[in-house]
This record gives sequence, structure tokens and C-alpha cells, in this order.
Amino acid sequence: MTGSRVEQKERTRRAILDAALALSEDTTLVALSLRQVAKEVGIVPTAFYRHFPSIEDLGLALVEESLDTLRALLRELRRTAGDDFRSIIDGSVAVLVTQVHQDQAHFGFIARERFAGPATVREAIARGIELAERELAIDLAHLPGTDQWSEEDLRVLSTLIVGAMVATAERLLTAGPGSAEEQRIAATARTQLRMMLIGAMHWRSRP
Repeated sequence: MTGSRVEQKERTRRAILDAALALSEDTTLVALSLRQVAKEVGIVPTAFYRHFPSIEDLGLALVEESLDTLRALLRELRRTAGDDFRSIIDGSVAVLVTQVHQDQAHFGFIARERFAGPATVREAIARGIELAERELAIDLAHLPGTDQWSEEDLRVLSTLIVGAMVATAERLLTAGPGSAEEQRIAATARTQLRMMLIGAMHWRSRP
């Protein structure tokens, strides 16, 4: 396949992903047909299968690029923040606010499909969130005060933190950029995370 054909294929694949995001804004993936997506892109339905075996596979691709980007950003932030809890919290919330604005369509997709999407898509979202929890638990083990914690307790704390971040992302979807509502949501998220970590610093795992 020549370079130009590869580029054209990638552009069409991107167009399919973007069309699916736009078409699913007011519905869910289960109500979307590949004919609708193909028509939006301007291709015949059979051409859709050159890129995705099914609508569900298209949804899985959207889940992957949505969650992978956020996890990478938060992972890099934690790597550079050192042992400063306040920097980790403030930076994580700031990254989340920025990312929700930049990829609002993706986060809206995740929020809708997390509970209402096809089973395979719901499971992929759950796995992505679980992976974020596992990665955070590993990072928490390197912070002061957690060296004697059990793996189970580290996972409990990471689950609480990631859960708060996911809920915050969903709330940010309805807040305008720079609005008072956005500032209130971000402030609440920072407070929640600080409460969690302050409490965690006094926690001792059972022998």
C-alpha cells in the first residue's frame, strides 16, 4: 500500500471516529447504526468494515483513545510532582479540567456509555478505570507514610481517588470553560482529594 493510500485510510478512520462521536452526543452507541456513520462520513456502508468490524469495535477504539490520553497525562504529572501532595492534587485537577475541555466529546461519550453502552464497551471502560486505579496504587506506595500499607489498602485509596476524578470529569461536562460552576467543581474536587490524603496519612494497615 502506498503512503498516500495509508494516509487516506487513516483520514477515513479518523472521520469515522469523529462522526460517531458527533452522532452519539444525544443518544448512545446501541442506538447508532453503521449506515448512519457511513452516511455522515460520505462512504458506503461496506467501506466502514475496512476500518472497524462493528459499531462496538468503533466504540472500543473511542474508549481506548479517551482513557489512554488521560492516564498518560496524570501518570506524567505524578512522576514530576515528587512527594508534594498539594502539587499532585492541584496539578491533577488542573489537568482534568483542561483535558475535559479539549476532549469534551470523548468524555461525554465515556459518561454516557459507562452505564448505557453495549456490554463490551461498558467492560472496556471499567477495565480502563481499573487500570488507572492500579497505576495510582503503585505510585501511592512511593509516597511518605504509605510504606507500611498493604496492597489492599493502597488499592482502596486509589479507587476512592480515581472515582472522585471520574465523577468530577462528568460534572465538568456541563460547566462552561472558566465559569463559576467550573471553579466550584474544581475546588470541590481539590477538597475531596485533600481530605482523602490527610486521612490516609494517619491510616495504618492491619498486620
